[in-house]
Amino acid sequence: MTNKADEIVVIGGSAGSYNLIVEIIEALPTQYAAAIIIVIHRNPKFTTKIEQTLATRLQRPISQADDKAPILKSAVYFAVPGYHLLIEPDRTFSLDNSELIQFSRPSIDVLFESAAEVYERKCAAFLLSGANKDGSDGISLVQQLGGHAVVQSPEDALITTMPEHAIRTNDQINIYSDQQILSFFRNLK
Repeated sequence: MTNKADEIVVIGGSAGSYNLIVEIIEALPTQYAAAIIIVIHRNPKFTTKIEQTLATRLQRPISQADDKAPILKSAVYFAVPGYHLLIEPDRTFSLDNSELIQFSRPSIDVLFESAAEVYERKCAAFLLSGANKDGSDGISLVQQLGGHAVVQSPEDALITTMPEHAIRTNDQINIYSDQQILSFFRNLK
């Protein structure tokens, strides 16, 4: 019996997404089966303690994704600043320091695309506030491979560039308000 996650929820955000990400983690039920994996654009030159701060505050195991580590059920992971985070077919993480994508590393597109290819219809993706176009290609692939793809409503986003670009380039994308996003996470099983 394995503790590897059979379902995955990936979240991508940049400028203006942090507060909603905290609310999402707070909204998680005590028990759920999916793994939650988050990319926030962070500058690797500056040390942050987001994971430790949130783990202490929310009393949940929250960590950075380690290279080659298995993706476990009911875990919350953040991408390491300065590395792309990929999902491997054996449901482990892979860190990569190749070129920037959309001026970013970690790239939301890289995580979303690799998650979609491995988990297909058992992948849900949420693209939140941000100031570039990262995430649009990845969320498109999640949708094409049968996953649940959601973009934060630009009306609720602090910075609308990322959600608006994803909506413009993906005709059938789901657009959720912050309350609808939180409701999704409250009802995870």
